Amino acid sequence: MLEWILILLIVAAVAALLGLHGLAGVAMTGAKILIGIVLILFLLAVLGIFTLA
Repeated sequence: MLEWILILLIVAAVAALLGLHGLAGVAMTGAKILIGIVLILFLLAVLGIFTLA
């Protein structure tokens, strides 16, 4: 999942540099959603509520 976050952030950066603000916004929104999911799973794993193994 972290790979997808990095890919979306790179796509957003390149799209913003090329002036494709719509695509940059969509890619950044996708990255934000995935970051939120990763943070929630991490907190659940730290608290022992959810195990990743």
